[in-house]
Amino acid sequence: MSVVTIEAQGAISIIRINRPDRLNAISSAVAVELQRAFEDFDRSEQRVAVLSAAGERAFSAGADVSDLPELWRCIPNVGFRTNKPIIAATSGWCVGGAIVMVMMCDLMVSAESTQFYYPEAKLGLTGGMISSLVTRMPHKLAMEVMLLGSKISAQRAYEVGFTNRVVPNGTHEQAAIAMATELLDAAPLVIETLKHFVNDIILPPGPVERMAATSQVLGRVRASADLQEGIAAHKEKRKPRFTGR
Repeated sequence: MSVVTIEAQGAISIIRINRPDRLNAISSAVAVELQRAFEDFDRSEQRVAVLSAAGERAFSAGADVSDLPELWRCIPNVGFRTNKPIIAATSGWCVGGAIVMVMMCDLMVSAESTQFYYPEAKLGLTGGMISSLVTRMPHKLAMEVMLLGSKISAQRAYEVGFTNRVVPNGTHEQAAIAMATELLDAAPLVIETLKHFVNDIILPPGPVERMAATSQVLGRVRASADLQEGIAAHKEKRKPRFTGR
């Protein structure tokens, strides 16, 4: 059984975390498969993505502590980039790194049962990407969530602009699909341009986002054929023949 499923409804892609028995915790495989799913979505003719999860008990319990993932892989604008809109559909618990995932989406629909919770300060561990929460909700409230581990209900999240709509339990995914359908009536180029302006110019990337982006670029160099050629040329005392790959 795949830990991430993809369903197409017309021009809408519904990408679901599929580990309801583990409260949709993000394992290494989940992070990699989400990254791949969104990269495929970006290359496809699909125009809007809905990020959801199986079951209603939890959108996600965050990183799977028994199989810690490279969480950055599944974070929009960090592990993958797309100028197509992404709508998060949440219900139940949205914990730790899952908050980072949904806050980096463009829009969000939340079931009444949704509870946002970031307990890492009480556990002695953080990936740091949560720091960008201060650009998505009022500063003092974001600090309360991060430092005190205060839980934020769907209604409170709506009141402070963190989620766009609160809907009855069990209807969040359909409500997100309805919102995606509305987006299909808009000009794709305008949506792409506005999203680019917001994500690449207006919203400042946090330090961990910058670090992840830098690591990805350096990773390409470390994995390149040119590096292997350079090492071989040095050992053979000859001029390297670089190909740019």
